[in-house]
Amino acid sequence: MNEISVAELAKKHNAGEDFILLDVREPDELEAASIGWAKAIPMGDVPVRIDELPKDKPIAVMCHGGTRSGKVTKFLNENGYPNAVNVAGGIRAWSNEIDSSVPNY
Repeated sequence: MNEISVAELAKKHNAGEDFILLDVREPDELEAASIGWAKAIPMGDVPVRIDELPKDKPIAVMCHGGTRSGKVTKFLNENGYPNAVNVAGGIRAWSNEIDSSVPNY
């Protein structure tokens, strides 16, 4: 499985690269901390909402620490999304390394 660091993710976003940040955390977690430009689909809903994700665009998958997003990345890779990558460290790493205004919970 391919991974991207939060530093690489921030660099791509700041450069205006065209990709989707898919946040697979639960709604209560999104209330605690979120990144405004992310697309939120809870992990359990991804299989039934997969058609919302374009196959021709890179997808960076994020959760709290990287475990759930790793599973979703694997699922996407196995279902026709070769451009899906896991965000190593999840939103916790984003808060610690990129944007401290995002609460660390």
